[in-house]
Amino acid sequence: MPEPFAFAVLMTFIGLALVVIMTPAGPMDAVLAWGNGLSGLLPFITQVCLTVLFAFALAHLGPVPALLQRVASLPGSARGACAFAVLFAGAVSLIAWPLGTILGGLMARELAESCKRRGIRVHYPLLGGAAFSGFVVWHMGYSASAPLFVATPGNAMEGLIGGLIPVTETVLTPWNIAILIGTLGTLAVFAMLLHPRRAEDIQEIDGEFTPTEENPPAPHRRGGFAGAVENGRWLTSGLGALLILYVGHWFSTRGFQLDLNIVNWTFLATGLLLARSAVDYGSVLVRGGRAVVPFLLQYPMYAGIMGLMLNTGLVAQVAGWFATIGTAQTLPLIAFLSGGVINLFIPSGGAQWAVQGPAFVEAAQQLGTDLPLIVMGVAYGDQWTNIIHPFVVIPLLIMTGLPLAKVLSYSFLFFLLATFPLGIGLYLASA
Repeated sequence: MPEPFAFAVLMTFIGLALVVIMTPAGPMDAVLAWGNGLSGLLPFITQVCLTVLFAFALAHLGPVPALLQRVASLPGSARGACAFAVLFAGAVSLIAWPLGTILGGLMARELAESCKRRGIRVHYPLLGGAAFSGFVVWHMGYSASAPLFVATPGNAMEGLIGGLIPVTETVLTPWNIAILIGTLGTLAVFAMLLHPRRAEDIQEIDGEFTPTEENPPAPHRRGGFAGAVENGRWLTSGLGALLILYVGHWFSTRGFQLDLNIVNWTFLATGLLLARSAVDYGSVLVRGGRAVVPFLLQYPMYAGIMGLMLNTGLVAQVAGWFATIGTAQTLPLIAFLSGGVINLFIPSGGAQWAVQGPAFVEAAQQLGTDLPLIVMGVAYGDQWTNIIHPFVVIPLLIMTGLPLAKVLSYSFLFFLLATFPLGIGLYLASA
């Protein structure tokens, strides 16, 4: 597997070639569609980078490191630690999808360090792959893009669908919950079985996997008024309290409605309240920033690929072809498989549904297939190939310090296995 930036460039050239071969767009049209898309994810890039920075800071301030260590000490064996990584990442990704790769990565690292302190030899790359694989259920929970989209009044597809599809018919159905439990349980058992048996095959966490400088020099403390301001706890605590007030008002007026901005402000507020001073908080952010910067260039590459696929009509063309080959019972399964393919080029649940959804909704209406199954089929496909996508894994790589190839070599095995509980479960639900 090439390193992440090289892989993004390779996917760019593959996408350009596919567009020129499969659509009426000429080479220059394809280049323009790609170039116009490069800036399409800049707000998202900023949000994700802030999430990574604030989560990193939170994990290194106050009692949080000790709390993470205490939780990470729960598994009593290497195999148990691998299963715990799957379940923990899956649980937090159901609450809010950014938490899956960020807190999942943090927990994988803490599990590795906890095991090492207790003399338990655990294979760190497997822990990283197991934590990333837990993300395969994020679209079945609270922050699921497609189910929330079709449940929102005034959405762009309300007229085509003929109304709204409430979450009680998608993520909260017994069949979705059963598939969720079956998928996570299967992957957790598989993680236990994957752990190397021979001692020489186990690669523990060490200095090779250090995402940031763990012990930077202590910042110089200045005197006078400037020192009193920047070293006073009242400053960061006051700002943290303001943010808590804002977030509290958000939840009191909108209910438990999470988006990436609210996740960020919650992380920031908690970190500020835990920090000893502005200098203390700033120094922790600088340490996290050293890990974020090398990955920034990859995000515009994938934004360009998304723009290329959307603006030339290639995704709609592929989705339309898939939608024509199904029957009433197999259409949700085909939506799942096609969703997995399209997600490799458009790793965004919301954008993918906006392009893929109309073709499958029309086909479902013609065949008599339940629309909630179509919505979840596309959602399952999106989350399925997320766990082999170099774009999606970036936050976890930052948190663990693991190289891309070591994580994806294991997550690919989890991806293959997840095909069965997701695909078979969806097929049985449509029977």
